[in-house]
Amino acid sequence: MNSEEIEKLKKAGEIAQMIIPYAKGFIKKDMLLLEIAEKIEKKIEELGGKPAFPVNTSINHVAAHYTPSIDDKSTAKGLLKIDFGVHIDGYISDNAFSLNLEHNENNNRLIHAAEEALKNVLNEINSKMSFSQAGEIIQKSIMKHGFAPIRNLSGHGIAPYIIHAGKTVPNYDNKNDNVLGEGYYAIEPFATNGNGSVHEGGESGIYALIKKKPVRDELARKIIQFIEHNYKTLPFCSRWIVKEFSSRALFSLRILEQNGIIKHYPQLVEDGGGIVSQAERTLYISKDEVILC
Repeated sequence: MNSEEIEKLKKAGEIAQMIIPYAKGFIKKDMLLLEIAEKIEKKIEELGGKPAFPVNTSINHVAAHYTPSIDDKSTAKGLLKIDFGVHIDGYISDNAFSLNLEHNENNNRLIHAAEEALKNVLNEINSKMSFSQAGEIIQKSIMKHGFAPIRNLSGHGIAPYIIHAGKTVPNYDNKNDNVLGEGYYAIEPFATNGNGSVHEGGESGIYALIKKKPVRDELARKIIQFIEHNYKTLPFCSRWIVKEFSSRALFSLRILEQNGIIKHYPQLVEDGGGIVSQAERTLYISKDEVILC
């Protein structure tokens, strides 16, 4: 990455770090998830960034990929995970934090386990660290608290306008001795009191454009143009599309999905019904330094 690209990434990270205390300051139990997501997304834009993907508001056993729909009446409760991204011209800062809205001690321990795992990796990470070493730090940090890391969720490489790119950073020792090297990563520990794996659950309303090709439906064609212009290859949600095109767009989204033009990201649910916590931070690793973003 050149100096201009790094500055854009740093700016995205600065906005993200302002979002976290802002969100923690207003989120309360029984608040509409829709209100939470829209307030965060609006604040990102007010601060000069753009959402890199729809704000995820996943609760308890749902580990990831829940964003409220346009008329969602779901409310905040339990262990709430806020996963959000900020981008400047496609340079993304991907972040997550967890909140205990029940004053439940087990939830507090789960949150601490994920946060400590993230902190421990960030304290040691460098270009010569191997993927297995990063995973081992996360695994040991979480297991020390009596919980399990989620093994089939991971940190990930990032590229301009691509939220999951190339390499994955495991949440356990996967015996991959290749080194991280120079790169742009999100480190993303998940801790659970369940089985330590997730499966695909219900619909999330989160999509991404994967292939442009002809489609007969006129509204669907307009939606493709809108997605290309506003999101490129970044994830978007039905809520954003309905706001622009009305509820008729939901049918067109189905057409686009059936034709393989967009893909849907299902909710990710803990296999054993366990409660899940999450922590995440983005960084850029060069030969000489690590830049938190």
